[in-house]
Amino acid sequence: MAKLGKRLKKAYEGIDRNKVYTLSEAVSVVKKASKAKFDETIEVSMNLNVDAKKAEQNIRGVIQLPHGTGKTYRVAVFAKGPKAAEAQEAGADIVGAEDLMEKIQAGDMPFDRCIATPDMMGLVGRVGKILGPRGLMPNPKLGTVTMDVAAAVKAVKGGQVEYRTEKAGIVHSGVGKVSFAEKSLIENIAALIDVVTKARPAGVKGTYIKKMSLSSTMGPGVTFTLES
Repeated sequence: MAKLGKRLKKAYEGIDRNKVYTLSEAVSVVKKASKAKFDETIEVSMNLNVDAKKAEQNIRGVIQLPHGTGKTYRVAVFAKGPKAAEAQEAGADIVGAEDLMEKIQAGDMPFDRCIATPDMMGLVGRVGKILGPRGLMPNPKLGTVTMDVAAAVKAVKGGQVEYRTEKAGIVHSGVGKVSFAEKSLIENIAALIDVVTKARPAGVKGTYIKKMSLSSTMGPGVTFTLES
């Protein structure tokens, strides 16, 4: 096991690293262990029994957390005419077409999520090799390729979270801030676990969620379960 730095070693004081906590215990422990001078993000990691290399086992979707994330998302929208105006009125940070494409090609990407109307996807495709690796490529399955750009922008701004399996079948997502009430964090985490559980691929045998852990941005991680 890797040696812990002094800060993290101190944060682990009073934490049983071999214990599997209940969700409520884990939230309480992680909040108390947070010592950073900023409002840390609370993060959940779920190790799933899936093969992420198989398309049918690649879990991906979005969820509107009950209490939001506490994070401010910057949204870019590819749209023209009335749809561009709708996006701006809904609070999009950047709205454009060819000009937005050129910004991205130049490496100017001051946004966290990207939305596009269907007619803009030919243009978006020209920067797909830039957006794709960053997880920013608009996708109809995630509601980010849509004619209802206003609703999509409001959903992102309101705390919508994207979840997806990374390498080794791990789903990792922020679910709130340390400053959130414990009840709010518990409800956000339970909502995420529920949607991932329901997305279980038909071909998966045996235990689906092998392990779950909770941590803050700079704090220690603890293993937890929904069972009491």
